[in-house]
Amino acid sequence: MILCDLHVHTNYSDGKNSPEEVVKSAIEKGMTCLGFSDHSYTFFDEVYCMTKADTENYYDEISALKEKYKDKIKILCGIEQDIFATEPTDRYDYVIGSVHYMKIEDEYVPVDETPQKLTDAADKYFGGDIYKLTEIYFDTVAQVIEKTDADIIGHFDLISKFNEGGKMFDESHCRYVSAWKNAVDRLIPSGKPFEINTGAISRGYRTDPYPSKEMAEYIRDKGGKFILSSDSHSADTLCFVFDRAESIAEEIEIINR
Repeated sequence: MILCDLHVHTNYSDGKNSPEEVVKSAIEKGMTCLGFSDHSYTFFDEVYCMTKADTENYYDEISALKEKYKDKIKILCGIEQDIFATEPTDRYDYVIGSVHYMKIEDEYVPVDETPQKLTDAADKYFGGDIYKLTEIYFDTVAQVIEKTDADIIGHFDLISKFNEGGKMFDESHCRYVSAWKNAVDRLIPSGKPFEINTGAISRGYRTDPYPSKEMAEYIRDKGGKFILSSDSHSADTLCFVFDRAESIAEEIEIINR
């Protein structure tokens, strides 16, 4: 079982536990590597992310924990950089590039806050055309490496967070499929790995990881790479169902590619 997890949040952003509590849990679980990746500051929404002041404190604390626990576990200090964030990322060990918002006219529409926010935006701007919203989302995702210079592509199909069982839209619809395939095609040349992300499973929104199996197979066939991550928001969900996610990955032959 993989015992390294690079997508981990703390109470510096929208996580539950302090960084040291997370480190102690990682050690108890026998993990070999732990990467912190709290949410970058976004000027238009400060509810879920680090403040500018906390960003400095976060970096300093993770640096101190690296030294304190260096004989027990490898610790990395990363950042989850939203595509609309503007803070520099040069000092971090790695960057996860993610899309949590779509910019429509002058509004930043949250992708993963509530399903109502998505349907309201579709109604407000597109006469209820939810597929137009998914097209804007994937067009934005396609730019995530260019905009963030990320090392990892975060939760590729986050737009489907609330769509278990097709509650909001049909994931086999030609417009939806065309949109995500176009995004994959634009991202593949970067050579950056896509997450197999189990975060929505731990929080009860999905029964399978991001991206969907069909997407993962397409990414694989295009020569894409993958990395397993939990998108953990509490100390007890590190490496969440990695054993199951590995089994899914092995079924479609994407582990260790």
